[in-house]
Amino acid sequence: MSSLPKCPKCGSEYTYEDGILYVCPECAHEWAKDAPAESVEQEIVVRDAHGNELHDGDTVTVIKDLKLKGSSTVVKVGTKVRNIRLVAGDHDIDCKIDGIGAMQLKSEFVKKA
Repeated sequence: MSSLPKCPKCGSEYTYEDGILYVCPECAHEWAKDAPAESVEQEIVVRDAHGNELHDGDTVTVIKDLKLKGSSTVVKVGTKVRNIRLVAGDHDIDCKIDGIGAMQLKSEFVKKA
């Protein structure tokens, strides 16, 4: 049984030592051996086009016509999107839009409703 700590980022138990670091082979996260044992994750702070902080489960309104790649469909200005989920990345809102389906949006094109 290994006495190495689990990865603080993904929770993998397959970590290994590399010099003065621990390394996770599943997510490629590296952290110092003397780092605190508590989670190193940082909370995602996402703001809408007007600077309001968004949270999981919020309702937002689209402020610009958004063309969907590979389709002739357009998300119109004023479309309300309910129950959003915040994710890390360039498109930081994960949601479902009625009549279109699941998609990701950039927070710069929405305002908090």
